[in-house]
Amino acid sequence: MAEATYFYGLGRRKAATARARLYKGKGTVTINDKPAADYLDGNKTLLAEITDPLALVNKQKEFDVTIRVQGGGTAGQVDAIKLAIAKALTTAHSDLRPTLKKAELLKRDSREKERKKYGLRSARKREQFSKR
Repeated sequence: MAEATYFYGLGRRKAATARARLYKGKGTVTINDKPAADYLDGNKTLLAEITDPLALVNKQKEFDVTIRVQGGGTAGQVDAIKLAIAKALTTAHSDLRPTLKKAELLKRDSREKERKKYGLRSARKREQFSKR
């Protein structure tokens, strides 16, 4: 383990970008200078999803997590945060990489919104075809 004040990870999903810093601490999670419960309006499912990488390796009470997230919606931000925390954990403890990789927490979901094409109603939706 390298001697540093914090461990850094970057995660992206759709239009959201999250930068996570892991500090030695007691397990508090802060998102954009707010407690995670306040930022996510007390949604327990999303709160649990954010701490998935830490829970998988039993490090919830070992690190304080500070996150800066911007862009996208709530679901995209949560997925970006999860990836950022997982990447920061691998920089902190490189021996955890196989565990996180097997749980597919180190994969970036590259699906983005497809742009609307001219002549169509949306990205792929067309006018109804009439044979006669």
